[in-house]
Amino acid sequence: MSMQYTLLGTTGLQVSRICLGTMSFGDSEEWMVEIDKARPIMKRALDLGVNFYDTANVYSNGRSEEIVGELLKDYRDDVVIATKVRLKVGEGPNREGLSRYHVMSQVKKSLKRLRTDRIMRHRAGNFFFVQKVNFVHLR
Repeated sequence: MSMQYTLLGTTGLQVSRICLGTMSFGDSEEWMVEIDKARPIMKRALDLGVNFYDTANVYSNGRSEEIVGELLKDYRDDVVIATKVRLKVGEGPNREGLSRYHVMSQVKKSLKRLRTDRIMRHRAGNFFFVQKVNFVHLR
């Protein structure tokens, strides 16, 4: 059986019908797996043709994004990474929500943790609203 692909909205990108969620990657909870145990999971997904991966800035306080970034660094031009924003990431009034300040601040931090200069999709968690952030570059 071969992987099936579909278009991601209006981006023109083809993504696998299976998206690997990485909420369990990290170290902030007992049930989470660190990079050594995440590596075979990611390898199997890549071998099966999965090219669509989901993470979030709040999964294990950003550790999930770091693991995804490390494990996909050699495949970056072949995969699509979706990540999320909105939830609280610290103390203070501007550390959560969908203000331009919070979204752009978290996008920059996500890009760094994911070891990339672009994300094709940055979603507002638990909202229908989708903000596309194409080719956001760290400079």
